[in-house]
Amino acid sequence: MTEHLSLFAILRQSADVRTVDAIERLVRDAPDSALNRINVLAFAAREGLDEERTIAAFLHAARLGIFEMSWNVLCPGCGGVLDAGASLKTIQQPSYSCALCGAGYEPTLDEMVEVTFTVTPRIRKIAGHDPDTMSMWDYDRQFFWGSGVDMPENFDEIVEEIVLDAMELPAGERASLSLQLPAEFVIVFEPITHSAQFIDVKGEPTKERQNLSVVFNDAHPQHQTVELRPGPLRLTLDNRTTRRVLPAVWIAGTALHDMLGRRRPFLTANRLLSNQTFRDLYRTDTLDIDQRLKITSLTFLFTDLKGSTQLYERVGDLAAYDLVKEHFRVLHDIVGAEAGAVVKTIGDAVMATFPTPDRAVAAALRMREEMQKLNETRGREDLLLKIGIHEGPCLAVMLNDRQDYFGQTVNIASRVQNLAMSHAIFATGAVVEDPVTSELMERRGLHPTQRRTALRGMQDEFSVYEIP
Repeated sequence: MTEHLSLFAILRQSADVRTVDAIERLVRDAPDSALNRINVLAFAAREGLDEERTIAAFLHAARLGIFEMSWNVLCPGCGGVLDAGASLKTIQQPSYSCALCGAGYEPTLDEMVEVTFTVTPRIRKIAGHDPDTMSMWDYDRQFFWGSGVDMPENFDEIVEEIVLDAMELPAGERASLSLQLPAEFVIVFEPITHSAQFIDVKGEPTKERQNLSVVFNDAHPQHQTVELRPGPLRLTLDNRTTRRVLPAVWIAGTALHDMLGRRRPFLTANRLLSNQTFRDLYRTDTLDIDQRLKITSLTFLFTDLKGSTQLYERVGDLAAYDLVKEHFRVLHDIVGAEAGAVVKTIGDAVMATFPTPDRAVAAALRMREEMQKLNETRGREDLLLKIGIHEGPCLAVMLNDRQDYFGQTVNIASRVQNLAMSHAIFATGAVVEDPVTSELMERRGLHPTQRRTALRGMQDEFSVYEIP
């Protein structure tokens, strides 16, 4: 308990105190299930906390050893966890298959990879630390389905309705179930080996007993769909693994689809990579050098100081250095406050990322305002900031020992910034036409001016907008 208290005291020095208080209450009072694979966004909503401060607090807590992070590859169809690891480096497969949905997917960081937090055993021992001892339905809820699936309170009642039978089968053992098949599509699903057998039950009912065998092994098999008739079935289950398995026979009807269709926001890997606290705490421990992970949508903001060479000549190296350093501090603070992250600085330029276009535009407007304030304080136009913004797909990569981004979206954002004059914010249609961004600019009375122009390295003209 003494270590517990000291760690939270340390956490209060680096994270929002109100958020830390809520986390400490969670660790102290919540049931075991609430401390396994915590959905940070759901926790923030339930406690009435700011999302960014909550994410930052959990990251600092994980760094202190209060929580362990889990990076989980989710099935877009059913929300099931297809793979899980302690870091993003564990996501190495070019595609992942979901046996329950019978489909394969190429992983994307903003749609398929969630980041959750589990309390460490040194702080509090919970059932989730030993999943092989958990009941079948607790295992399904806490380990197979991701934190983005909002499981209903009456989960047990729904299971009674849509599961024909289920059992725990120890390693190396074999058993049989006697079932009465309804005229429905049925799935024999096992969540530990991620194995499934589809049964299309149709035709005239029969009174004769039908037989079917399903083998569970470590190959994660997706068995061929078999056709059976409504009526009695002897289902033989053979566990050829070194762990217990938890097969259940599900009716794949409306009730199952409705249950799995209950979704809630979750902390994506993409959002975490664009979080300043994460980048500050986990600078190099993110990706392997040969990893190339897809992101379907990320917003890039580039800034540069106009006339910085003349600034050094005008005010001298020491004064100019201090001024440019202050400009970097202001930009860094604004990026972090708008849920973004500074990827790198290049000379007097900044490259930053944001999870959504509106956050980038809000940051750009604040940057322009703060530079104007700094200039007013000095009584001269020393800091003239040019800004360019673009949104689109990219790759998350490791370059020069740091997590970086690669792709045409990055190139376009940089070249759009090169078009900007002093005090100008230039953005592409993908940014300006975003509904939330449009609403933001409408509230501020801003009306972007469109122009067609050529971007270096691109054959066709490109539409860009100047935000006044």
